[in-house]
Amino acid sequence: MRHFTSIAALAEAAGEQLGRSDWVTIDQETIDRFAAATGDFQWIHVDRARAKSSPFGTTVAHGYLTLALGPRLMDAIYRVDGVRLRINYGCNRVRFTEPVKSGGRVRLALTLLSVETTKHGAKVTTEARFEIDGVERLACVAELVAVLVPEAG
Repeated sequence: MRHFTSIAALAEAAGEQLGRSDWVTIDQETIDRFAAATGDFQWIHVDRARAKSSPFGTTVAHGYLTLALGPRLMDAIYRVDGVRLRINYGCNRVRFTEPVKSGGRVRLALTLLSVETTKHGAKVTTEARFEIDGVERLACVAELVAVLVPEAG
């Protein structure tokens, strides 16, 4: 866990890798719950029998499920004191480069690209690289943007 005493201290780390999260297993129950939450029941995600004959040999996680793990995994990588809340602002670029098979484990490698002062605090841009345990290719590469809102001072 990387700890910063302020948004200004975080800004000084621009260009640095902030760290890697622990591995998280994406099991079929998680995939099924994500399908139910989003209404995306495409067979490659939820039909175990049909997915056996796919190029992957099993069901795979939704790409957006992998991406949605970002905030959770970021919380395990770094924290900034004096921040009231972090708001997801968007993505500049997202690529799903390798599917995560059901039961696969992923972790996040996070690099801080920039910290820009805004009217409400700071806009933080990171490069998120979702690694798959035992697989050379990344599951997802994304440039994530969040706004950090400081505590009232």
